[in-house]
Amino acid sequence: MDEQQTLDFRPTDSPLMGKVKGDRNTMVYNFFSLRRDKETELPRYDDGRIWIEVVGTKHGVASIWDKELLVYSASLIADKINRGEVPSPRITFTAHDFFVTTGSTTGGSAYERLEESLARLKSTFVRTNIETGGEGEDRGFGWLDEYRILYRRNHDGSKQMRAVELTLCAWLFRAIVQDKHFLTYSPRYFELPPVAKRLYEIARSGPPGGFRMNLTKLRSRVGTTQDLRRFKAELMAYATHKRSLPDYGLALVDPRLRRSIDKGFPKPSGQTPLKAWLVAFYPTSNITSLAPLEQMPLLEDEEAELAMA
Repeated sequence: MDEQQTLDFRPTDSPLMGKVKGDRNTMVYNFFSLRRDKETELPRYDDGRIWIEVVGTKHGVASIWDKELLVYSASLIADKINRGEVPSPRITFTAHDFFVTTGSTTGGSAYERLEESLARLKSTFVRTNIETGGEGEDRGFGWLDEYRILYRRNHDGSKQMRAVELTLCAWLFRAIVQDKHFLTYSPRYFELPPVAKRLYEIARSGPPGGFRMNLTKLRSRVGTTQDLRRFKAELMAYATHKRSLPDYGLALVDPRLRRSIDKGFPKPSGQTPLKAWLVAFYPTSNITSLAPLEQMPLLEDEEAELAMA
């Protein structure tokens, strides 16, 4: 970065004035690594209707923590829309406001980590058949078209970051501006561990009155590589309230047991196959008005029936 770039500076779009918001597509499906360790490629997601491929470079694929930059950026754009301004995919913000909004520490290597996140978001290559704004991207895309960090030199020669400028990819910008499929995040989202972040996003982006999903399908949507038994055990911690998600609860549902109760049959013998279990998500704001779990919408009905067979 040359010295001339430090002089090319426009007013920032921060601080964030409204609530934190994110694009629904990247809440429903996982596009990010859930690990701190570098991954250069994610397992291909394909449910027969939607497919997603994510490949990285030497920097690795963007992680769920790097995604916080995209969530923050979408929030700044939503702020502009709410003020009646014409949004742009190029935004400028102070690193300090980003750190405060996401609850990150500002000292130590925070700025180095921010630059590494920007590099991963820029170099990650995504291909998917998900369309935004009525358009797809057959060529694939990176999360950022470009970015730059604006700084000044201190008297001791060290760099002092003034602002970050980035340009969101067209796919994500269309989703925010044209589709307007962005949802408010709980401030607690940024405190959650990786799998909990994904569980919260899936719960937040689903039917508002609660819903059920097959355990195997949920694992794919979360994006974890845990075996199914370990994944179910982690979910049990949330179902028994040993851990909690912001604004949502979940329950594990044994469909064989449920059917035997409904039809007056004795409890079935043997263990229910892992792939047959269901997970119910429900809002905790008004539990007394919720429909019974078995009446909540079952996402991916056909796949759930195949699992039972």
